[in-house]
Amino acid sequence: QVQLVESGGGLVQAGGSLSLSCAASTSGSIYRINDMGWYRQAPGKQREWVATITRGSRTNYADSVKGRSTISRDNAKNMVYLQMNSLKPEDTAVYYCNADLDSVRRYWGQGTQVTVSS
Repeated sequence: QVQLVESGGGLVQAGGSLSLSCAASTSGSIYRINDMGWYRQAPGKQREWVATITRGSRTNYADSVKGRSTISRDNAKNMVYLQMNSLKPEDTAVYYCNADLDSVRRYWGQGTQVTVSS
């Protein structure tokens, strides 16, 4: 099992920055987390992908956040981070981190609220 806990959300004015963190704890025979990433879900909308980082730190971003966000990770600590700059009201959402053990085993955190005021 993998448990994920996000932190760092909050209220910020448009143009501001926030840094999200996600701590993963593993149990049982799990010894390695592969891809980690972030998704978000705005009110009344489906959850959408934001960014992914591989264990080797290769990154990919959704066009909506590319150039404004940076995903990073610390494998030794099982942590993943999302630095978001130049925030817009449309970035308002609950942000969820995910951890993938393989192509079928994906775990989610409980989410952290990010609200961007105009």
